[in-house]
Amino acid sequence: MPRSDRYTAPAIALHWLLAIGIAGAFVLGLYMADLPLSPQKLKLYNWHKWAGMTILALSLLRLLWRLTHRPPADVAMPAWQKGLAHGTHGLLYLLFFAVPLVGWAYSSAAGFPIVWFGVLPLPDWVPVDKALAEQIKPWHERLAWLMALLVLLHVAGALKHHVVDRDGLLGRMGLGRR
Repeated sequence: MPRSDRYTAPAIALHWLLAIGIAGAFVLGLYMADLPLSPQKLKLYNWHKWAGMTILALSLLRLLWRLTHRPPADVAMPAWQKGLAHGTHGLLYLLFFAVPLVGWAYSSAAGFPIVWFGVLPLPDWVPVDKALAEQIKPWHERLAWLMALLVLLHVAGALKHHVVDRDGLLGRMGLGRR
């Protein structure tokens, strides 16, 4: 069976759902971090945690889809660009899991359980330990910033292909010309 030059509809949907979720969770995290303690801040923290757990679930679905469905053939580009693209994608996939899992560990260690959408209590997977929470917290932030930088690199690469190379790469993910 010949390979399409486009990703499948579920792959495209998962890509854009994750893009929106990650951007939203990142912006929300930046906004809420410096707010004074209030009911509003606690509500925003819950939304941030719900977004993180949703990102984790969507990431698992995306990984399972990717492992069971071949992607379209690579666009012709120099080897160094192909290597950079594959490396960036690999690190992004790793961070799709690491950022929410480290956030979950922080929440657990801080003694604030996650109740997904206020309905489904998730188990704490590290013990309540305030000192451990203070060690984990900066890692969640650092990994989120690293993911943000890689997302910007990913977007810059896609825009380069669209504006400079005009090779139709964006059409593979549902945007631009095919």
